[in-house]
Amino acid sequence: MERLRIDKWLWAARFYKTRSLATEEIGKGRVEVNGQEAKPAREVKVGDTVAVRRDSIVRTVVVMGLSNMRGPAPVAQQLYEETVESLKLREQAAEQRRLSPEPSLSIEHGRPTKRDRREIEESRERWGDRWSASLDDSE
Repeated sequence: MERLRIDKWLWAARFYKTRSLATEEIGKGRVEVNGQEAKPAREVKVGDTVAVRRDSIVRTVVVMGLSNMRGPAPVAQQLYEETVESLKLREQAAEQRRLSPEPSLSIEHGRPTKRDRREIEESRERWGDRWSASLDDSE
């Protein structure tokens, strides 16, 4: 076997769980072969460079073997070799995620804490039924 469809190869190499998922992602333009956007029927051969974008991470791999059967993960990993640049970028992205602040800490709205509720009640007692801080007492 000299050539194999890219969607079949991505499925066999375990980049996607099903061939239809691989076809869908290729259709969305998230897979490139040798720097060109691929179509599902595009054939790959040993030595081709495949770039797969998932979320914000781009994995660039070199095709080392072809298989039209999906096998165990250790066998699938022998079908490709990730480039050094791709490994560095993935490590940098992982480090960036590790160092970035927890998103939930930036949430300021939501259910008030006990302290917040006490402050709200104090301000209601202080201001009464007034909706404005103006000195207009024409009620």
